[in-house]
Amino acid sequence: MADPKGFLTTGREVAKTRPVGERVKDWNEVYVPGSLLPIISKQAGRCMDCGIPFCHNGCPLGNLIPEWNDYAYREDWRAASERLHATNNFPEFTGRLCPAPCESACVLGINQPAVTIKNVEVSIIDKAWDTGDVRPQAPERLSGKTVAVIGSGPAGLAAAQQLTRAGHTVAVYERADRIGGLLRYGIPEFKMEKVHINRRIEQMRAEGTKFRTEVEIGRDIDAAKLRKRYDAVVIAAGATVSRDLPVPGRELNGIHFAMEYLPLSNKVQEGDFVTPPITAAGKHVVVIGGGDTGADCVGTAHRQGAASVTQLEIMPRPGDERNPGQPWPTFPMLYKVTSAHEEGGERVYSVSTTHFEGDEDGNVKALHLTEVEFIDGKLTPKPGTERSIPAQLVTLAMGFTGTDQANGLVQQFGLELDARGNVARDADFATNVDGVFVAGDAGRGQSLIVWAIAEGRSAARGVDRYLTGASDLPAPIRPTDRSLMV
Repeated sequence: MADPKGFLTTGREVAKTRPVGERVKDWNEVYVPGSLLPIISKQAGRCMDCGIPFCHNGCPLGNLIPEWNDYAYREDWRAASERLHATNNFPEFTGRLCPAPCESACVLGINQPAVTIKNVEVSIIDKAWDTGDVRPQAPERLSGKTVAVIGSGPAGLAAAQQLTRAGHTVAVYERADRIGGLLRYGIPEFKMEKVHINRRIEQMRAEGTKFRTEVEIGRDIDAAKLRKRYDAVVIAAGATVSRDLPVPGRELNGIHFAMEYLPLSNKVQEGDFVTPPITAAGKHVVVIGGGDTGADCVGTAHRQGAASVTQLEIMPRPGDERNPGQPWPTFPMLYKVTSAHEEGGERVYSVSTTHFEGDEDGNVKALHLTEVEFIDGKLTPKPGTERSIPAQLVTLAMGFTGTDQANGLVQQFGLELDARGNVARDADFATNVDGVFVAGDAGRGQSLIVWAIAEGRSAARGVDRYLTGASDLPAPIRPTDRSLMV
């Protein structure tokens, strides 16, 4: 273990963020560069000799958290990196973007602030990149088998890297112009700078993985023909169909899905635009949806110079402490203040949009809403609470309903769907079509990045076993596994 008395003598200390007035003027990550390393060894020393590390259960990857905490405490960064990569292909992604269910399950968190697991994780991997300990791991020999991976988000990349290292020849197909999926175009630069994706892609290229951008399976290549070209196919196309808001006025100009708005901002950072085609500059912005994607829209609008930002959520405001119905070690629904919320704007809970109002040119100018409350288990409008707020740009960030079927991929493969509209799969992540597997949100439904990587790793084992008859690749989860929640 690390420091036997660390959890008694050291308080929780997290990464420092840059001043709001400074960071909203740029798109760099919000944290003070280098602020973690001087404190992280003592923070890792807070990890207890708890006997049964419930953090393992909180994390679907089964990360060996106490082990790499111990190495970080002793500043053995190479060993810490090895333990970190033993279960996670991309810890720099999860260390920045995961909501850390491992911390919710930390034994110390029963009566004290939990260990800063995410901060330790990201410190280890950033140190490993700086010291050159992250190297390509090319296979010793090739199997002669070929695999196509559809989608280059975290699930697709994890599956591709695992299968490449197992000796198969892997090609990743991505319909966007750059590799990364929602990591590239759905996550703003201030949450994760894209250098972290770029150097992983270069590592994977050096290992032998091939990448094909601007190729949409179903439209540019018939899915059935792709299946004939490869020995196996992994579908990791995500759950990219955004949930809509069918209320009067939805057709007005200025109302966009979050995944229409956010990618254009990221393309500015890639150098594709000087200013984005959809911008919040000088506008009253309303974000509908209280989750992480909504917060990304809030932070983006701040940096674009919005006149005001209001975020709406139909559910009641979560509590600041664990609800008795969500006991440790489950993942609790808590009131969360992200870096974007620290930067300003208003958050409004228990409200529902009734309709949008437009101007004479067909542009949205106001949003009409009403307060709601639970009556007999249903959200019901409260009479007399109707009001309007100015809205010149509205982003819909209410989640996703399933994988894209409009492009023909599902139909051309002949895939069966489950009751929720996700691609159905068996215990090996195999679909009803021979040699076709599914990983990530396309099979699970909208979920977290840590689940996507776990799915990619587990699906890779199923593919490897299909191709060779056996597999030594790890499979951290089953398709039926779910988060540690109640």
